[in-house]
Amino acid sequence: MAASTDENHSSSRAPLTRDRVLRGAVGVADADGLGALTIRSLATALGVKPMAIYHHVANKDEILDGIVDAVFAEMDLPAPDGPWRAEIRRRSVSARDVLRRHPWAVGLLETRTNPGPATLRSHEAVLATLRGGGFDVPLAARAFAILDSYVYGFVVQEAALPFDGPDSVAEVTAQIMEAFAAGEYPHMVEMATEHVMQPGYAFGNDFEFGLDLILDGLERALHGA
Repeated sequence: MAASTDENHSSSRAPLTRDRVLRGAVGVADADGLGALTIRSLATALGVKPMAIYHHVANKDEILDGIVDAVFAEMDLPAPDGPWRAEIRRRSVSARDVLRRHPWAVGLLETRTNPGPATLRSHEAVLATLRGGGFDVPLAARAFAILDSYVYGFVVQEAALPFDGPDSVAEVTAQIMEAFAAGEYPHMVEMATEHVMQPGYAFGNDFEFGLDLILDGLERALHGA
């Protein structure tokens, strides 16, 4: 007897569930960007009819809430009973790695008004780690905002650079510099030739350098220096 629903019409396909819907939505966004994520495109990716999606999520807003939570679920949680600096550093590095895998998520993470359990666990763990490290409430709030701003901003800038991998950095930079008149923008030329165009350069290599500067500043603020 033929299966009565789209989600069961193939014995080789996993049953459609809310988790599978959300994983499919993340896959569509990863492949084609958030703008490509529609109920129809998601249904196509899952091999079902659009109406089957609504058996598991009420609307696209619920999908967006769910995929934000899925992204937060991939980030390492800091341990509130550990040394605050090491734990916050580990969490920040993990958050950057996750957002590099899902660059579409950066503009979405702080826009949702129905945070899921993974989102709340992540925020709570960061604040608990800062408070456990001796931060008072105002300084913990500032640290929380500054760290997220740095991580999110770095990922946005990294994704927007016109380089297609490290091997293209020198070529792209040289093309830009060809438009400079002789002697024009000497400090930009200096930075490009002595830093950016050197073997092994990658913009992302400076992420942890900047993160440590922020952590140094927070440590000074914590101790009233």
